[in-house]
Amino acid sequence: MKLPLRFAAAGVLVALLAGSAQAAGPWRQVGADARGGVSGLAHEAAGTALVVHDNKRSGQRRLSRLAYGTDPVTVTPLVWDGAEPVDLEAIEAIPGMPGEYLAVAARGIVYRLKADGTTATVVEYTPLPAIGPGDDVEGFALVARDGRYAALWADRGEGPDRPATLYSAPLAFAAWGEPRFGAVTRRAFTAPHPAGAGTRHISDITVTDSGRILVGSASDAGDDGPFGSAVTDAGQVVLTSTGGVRIALTARPVPLGTFPGHKVEAVECLPGGDALLGTDDENLGGHVRTAPYCGA
Repeated sequence: MKLPLRFAAAGVLVALLAGSAQAAGPWRQVGADARGGVSGLAHEAAGTALVVHDNKRSGQRRLSRLAYGTDPVTVTPLVWDGAEPVDLEAIEAIPGMPGEYLAVAARGIVYRLKADGTTATVVEYTPLPAIGPGDDVEGFALVARDGRYAALWADRGEGPDRPATLYSAPLAFAAWGEPRFGAVTRRAFTAPHPAGAGTRHISDITVTDSGRILVGSASDAGDDGPFGSAVTDAGQVVLTSTGGVRIALTARPVPLGTFPGHKVEAVECLPGGDALLGTDDENLGGHVRTAPYCGA
């Protein structure tokens, strides 16, 4: 989602960030039940973000505007104009295209949106490439360099025997708006925390200005919990001058922060170095907070 410039000294950086991981804002409730959880976040403007909800029935809310810079926070539903998705799990602003976003459903359908006021209009939609058997997509991010784009997305994985699969590919847009993906690469990722049968190794992805890949991971024991989650520095992405995508995952990733009692499903880097985290705590609703994870 941001311009990756260089490889960071990952081990030193992770240690420094882990030491300050809990110096963050408090959780603030933004939804009261399972229909109001936060499945994905995209920074929109100072103090606001767009939120996708994983609702599945026709007519239920798909998209909202979150004013996280206010006290209390406010959530305003947006009208979804176009083909209605099922189970939206991620959303990302398209760099260099104000008001335009890509939202992704769990089965790998990408919706290109134009948000204007209280309405989001579907411009085009298309499947992600190379979706594997049983994939459940929960994370999506974009990187950009000199007008070129690449996309990262992930099957969430499930428990100790199924790691997440992190996919990456160059991305372009057809004249009529359709996202078009290039050659796909794959990497397996196992979260260091949480662990156990209910672990979703990647519940969302964001990318810092320097190209660090941050992932959310979560455990889900059912609609009433208990939940647990973490945000981890997973590695580095570089978009080359020729349009290629290089992913280097950290051999021994260390959580930047852990969050007992919450299921983090949204991680979004904000201008200035903070991350905005969102949870889908099912029957317990949704929550957001900031954390200092996206600095250089």
